[in-house]
Amino acid sequence: MAARAVGLLASLPLCAQRSQVLRPIHRLLSCPRTVAAESKREEQSSGSVETGSEGGTPKKTFSEVQKERREQAQRTVLIHCPNKISVKKFLKYLSQHGPINNHFFYESFGLYAVVEFCQKESVTSLQNGTRTPSMGTEAAIPFRSRVFNLKTKNPSNPTSEQSRVQCSIHAPPSSKKLLELLCYAESIDDQLNTLLKELQLTEENTKLRYLTCSLIEDIAAAYFLDCTVRPFGSSVNSFGKLGCDLDMFLDLDEIGKFSANKTSGNFLMEFQVKNVPSERIATQKILSVIGECLDHFGPGCVGVQKILNARCPLVRFSHQASGFQCDLTTNNRIALKSSELLYIYGALDSRVRALVFSIRCWARAHSLTSSIPGSWITNFSLTMMVIFFLQRRSPPILPTLDSLKTLADAEDKCVIEGHNCTFVRDLNKIKPSGNTETLELLLKEFFEYFGNFAFNKNSINIRQGREQNKPESSPLHIQNPFETSLNISKNVSQSQLQKFVDLARESAWILNQEDKDRPSSSRSQPWGLAALLLPSVVNSASLAERVRKKPASERIKSLLESIKSSGPENATSTNGKRTVSTQA
Repeated sequence: MAARAVGLLASLPLCAQRSQVLRPIHRLLSCPRTVAAESKREEQSSGSVETGSEGGTPKKTFSEVQKERREQAQRTVLIHCPNKISVKKFLKYLSQHGPINNHFFYESFGLYAVVEFCQKESVTSLQNGTRTPSMGTEAAIPFRSRVFNLKTKNPSNPTSEQSRVQCSIHAPPSSKKLLELLCYAESIDDQLNTLLKELQLTEENTKLRYLTCSLIEDIAAAYFLDCTVRPFGSSVNSFGKLGCDLDMFLDLDEIGKFSANKTSGNFLMEFQVKNVPSERIATQKILSVIGECLDHFGPGCVGVQKILNARCPLVRFSHQASGFQCDLTTNNRIALKSSELLYIYGALDSRVRALVFSIRCWARAHSLTSSIPGSWITNFSLTMMVIFFLQRRSPPILPTLDSLKTLADAEDKCVIEGHNCTFVRDLNKIKPSGNTETLELLLKEFFEYFGNFAFNKNSINIRQGREQNKPESSPLHIQNPFETSLNISKNVSQSQLQKFVDLARESAWILNQEDKDRPSSSRSQPWGLAALLLPSVVNSASLAERVRKKPASERIKSLLESIKSSGPENATSTNGKRTVSTQA
């Protein structure tokens, strides 16, 4: 029998190991009704926004995508497999519990399989046929989850069909590899699209993120029935990079709402609950108990930290089976609304995501951003700056938030904690932009625009899409799109802002001094976007000062003249092609 050939499934015991890089390696479709849809998805860029707009079909809303992904995750299991396995027998064994929709393998402290069944009942059937492992001298906590161990009954007698699954690293390419890919691109537009393709989340990675949230939801539901754990931020807003953290929040708002409209007669029934002095204290208590549960009972949840005194209390942990670093908050609905807004902006025009990814990559290459909290510009701030810049084009590439609000109907109305978060959610109601500017031009103009932006007196506001007087003295002021009294870049110091301005001006100069011809066939020298990712060539304080004081057109002209007069060794090679210094 297939069951004997493959072996035993056991619930995964707790294992205090740190997380590791995720490496998806294989995928197979076993449910005939989904083959066509999945094949079409594979033909598209795997990390593209799931609007469903190809072929004139209606575009999916953010909530529709979230619902679809969540339903997929609920009928999915995560299985830790032996390093060598017969995939055919493995699938046949699992098919005893029901037809399989699709699956893929990846590496994270061993080989894992993500298996999505066609029906949710198949998961229950698999759980009912699974045993709790015997731990010998140790004691196993009998926790019933959707994370399993697969063991062969006769590991010393492998069959000829068992083989090591070929693993392909599913992580961002190294800086060296990325530069090589960019140098061999055909144009700067092609460079930006290549970078997007290499760094964006893949289909498998996205599915694993929703599955991880679903697994945490299973644990939280033991305390709060009908709760939902939702991903937000980079994992869902279409701007997520491979390797980014997984932000999730415990949504308790739906609890108790199901019976709200079912009351009749002269009586009203309410749950008896405990009261606490404030909502913040309630949040702290809820996260504290969930953190304890993850630490003691959650398979693969390690390094649990309860950071309850932060402005937004959270539980931070590593999910070793998926390889994700996770932050769990509760009832963070404004953050989810911000994710939806970014999703809409990313779906409206294909140039948006390509430009955002490139600006973020450029900023990280020059240490303008950091994974460590501090006085640096954040990725969110950079994304707001790109959106604002695209709103300022003529004609605008992106609409203002206020214009999206005017398109909203009654179903779109949303007020969270007194903040008006209303905007149209149906992408089909938003008129596409008539702007046809190339990515190359937009990249140059972005650096020109912010290299000469009056940060000392003006603020950035995507709600109105125009420069406004700064309401406070922070070096950089970017208005929070929903909590309008807040500055999302209040942490940025004057020195970090000046570094951004200097690098923006330098990058505009580099792009403008590029030859108008296509790059040479050898592609031996970094050019275009690749040149911008190299260490800064403005290493002289006096040069930086000259660049800072001159208007853009005069600055570029004088710099080009100085390059020509100083000889070919400083700017061009003997064949007339660009030479960019790689020295810091």
